[in-house]
Amino acid sequence: MPEFREQHYTAQDGLSLYYREYGDRDAPETPVLCLGGLTRNSKDFHSVAMRLHTGRRVICPDYRGRGRSAYDPNPQHYQPATYLNDIRHLFAAANVGPAIIIGTSLGGLLAMAMGAAMPSMLAGVVLNDVGPDIGGDGLSRILDYVGVDRPHSDWDSAVQDLRRMFPHLSLDTEEAWLEAAQATWREGADGMLHFDWDVKLVDMLRDGPPVPDLWPLFHSLGNIPILAIRGALSDVLTAATFDKMAMARADLVQITVPGAGHVPTLSEPSVREPIDTFIAGLSHQKNER
Repeated sequence: MPEFREQHYTAQDGLSLYYREYGDRDAPETPVLCLGGLTRNSKDFHSVAMRLHTGRRVICPDYRGRGRSAYDPNPQHYQPATYLNDIRHLFAAANVGPAIIIGTSLGGLLAMAMGAAMPSMLAGVVLNDVGPDIGGDGLSRILDYVGVDRPHSDWDSAVQDLRRMFPHLSLDTEEAWLEAAQATWREGADGMLHFDWDVKLVDMLRDGPPVPDLWPLFHSLGNIPILAIRGALSDVLTAATFDKMAMARADLVQITVPGAGHVPTLSEPSVREPIDTFIAGLSHQKNER
C-alpha cells in the first residue's frame, strides 16, 4: 500500500490543484491540514504526515504555482484571497470537516486568516515560525531568492546551494539535505534542476500593496487552541513578537527550537512530542464532546 494517495481537484477558476492524502479517509480522529511556506509544497510535510496519520487523515496541498499544482497564467492571483478560496474548495473536494491546521510561514498566515474567513473549519492551529509581525530582514531575504530561478546540473550542486541559502535549517544528515533539495528543485525538460515553483509568484509581493496589520487575524482565532513554534535563530518570527503573542493569548502553547532558523522542519526532537501531544489533545477533546 502506498504511503500516500495523490489527488487533484479543480479550483474556482478551473485551475488543477494537487494534494497528498495520508491515512484512512474514514479515520475517526480530527484530520490535519498542512499548509506550507511561500514557495514550498507537500513534500515538506512527509515526515510529519507519516508520524501523524495513524487514526486520522493528513492532507498536504500544493498551492497554485507550486509543486504538482498548475501554474496560474495570471500572476496577480498569487495572493492570500485566492489561496483561501483554494483551501475552501479543498475542504469541499476532499470532504473534510473541521481540521487542525499546521501552518508553516505563509501557511501560518493563512491559518490566521481562516480564523476570520472560515473559523468553523478550525479545530486547532500550529503556527510554525510565523506571527502577526514579520521580521523585515527575513522577508527581504526571502524575496531576494524567490523570484529568480537558480538552475543546477546535479543534486550535489543543488544541495550546496540550499546550504548557502539556508545555513540554519535544522537538518543533520546528508540524506535530509538531499530530501530538502528535492522538495525545492525539480528536473526540467532541459535536464537541469529548476525551482519547483512559479518565480512569478513574487510579483504580487514586490508590486502589490504593503503587508497589512496582521494582529486582527491573530486575534480572530479567538479561543481556537494554538501551538506556536519558533526557530531560535529565526529572522522572520522575532523573539519580541513571540513574547507579544504570549501576552495576547494567555493559553498560547509555545516551543522554541534550539539552533533552528526559518523554518523548523517539525521533525526536530524538541518539537516532535509537543506537536503530537497538542494534536492528540485536540482529538481527545473532540471525542469527549
